[in-house]
Amino acid sequence: MKARAQDWSSYWRAPDRPLEAMHAHFVEHVYHRHSHDSYSFGVTEDGAQSFSCRGAAHTSAAGMIMAFNPDEPHDGHSSTDLGFTYRMVHIGPSLVEGALADLAGGRAGLPLFAAPVVADPVLAGALRRLHTALLDDRASVLRRDELLAVTLASLVRRAATTAPRLIAAGADDQVAMLVRDRLHAAFLDDVTADDLAEAAGRSRFAVYRAFHAKYGMPPSDYQRQLRLREARRLIAGGLPISHAAIAAGFSDQSHLTRWFTRVYGLTPGAYQLSSTLA
Repeated sequence: MKARAQDWSSYWRAPDRPLEAMHAHFVEHVYHRHSHDSYSFGVTEDGAQSFSCRGAAHTSAAGMIMAFNPDEPHDGHSSTDLGFTYRMVHIGPSLVEGALADLAGGRAGLPLFAAPVVADPVLAGALRRLHTALLDDRASVLRRDELLAVTLASLVRRAATTAPRLIAAGADDQVAMLVRDRLHAAFLDDVTADDLAEAAGRSRFAVYRAFHAKYGMPPSDYQRQLRLREARRLIAGGLPISHAAIAAGFSDQSHLTRWFTRVYGLTPGAYQLSSTLA
C-alpha cells in the first residue's frame, strides 16, 4: 500500500509585478472558501482536487487545468486519501491586460474563463513550463517573460470564453535580425523582453514571433546558446570550468554543466579533457 505523504508547499513571488507561483502537495489541508485578486491557473500533477465554484462541484484530476477569474470564490480539498500535487500561477489583471495588449497589437480587454476545469494537455504543458521557470532561480527574466506571454496566449485561445483578438503568427526578418544583433552585442546582459522590443521597435510578442520564425528558437534559448559558445571557448583556452561558468553568464558550474551536457552531449569536464589531449 502506498504511504500517505505529508503536506508540503513552496511559494515564489515576483518582486516587481503581480506574479506568484505555488507548488504543493496536500493530504490533510482543506482550503476555506476564498478568492484571489488575480487570475489563477493551476495544473494537477498527481491525485485529484475537488472544489466548489460558481454554485457547482468540480474535480481536477491529474493533467487537468484549473482556471479562476479574479475575485471568484472557491474552496478545495483532496479527493482521495493519498492527497494531490499541483502547480498554481497567480497573474494580476494588470499584467494579463498588458500582455494581451502586446499580443493583440493594441489595447485589449480582459478574458473570461467560464469553465473552472479544463482538460487540455497542451495547456497543461504550457503551465508546467511557465511554473517551472518561475520557481527556478536560475531562469532568466527573458525566459520567464517569453513563457508568460506564450502561456497567456495559449490560455486565451484555447480556454477563454470572451477574449481579445490576438494577432496571427507571421514573420519579420528585419525584426529578428535586430534582436539577434542586440543579443550578440551583449549576450551576458540579463535582458528582458522589453529590452528586445525597444531594440526592434516592435511589441514583445512581435519580437518573439519573428525571432522564433527565423531562427527556430526563442530569444532566451539563443542567448543561452551564445553563452554556451563562450563557455566552450574559455574552457578550450584553459580557464577553469568554475571560472568559465561565471564569465559566460551562468550562475555556477552546475548550471553550466546541466546545459552544456543537454546541448553538446558531454560534460564541460570531458570537453576540457579533450581539449587538453588534442
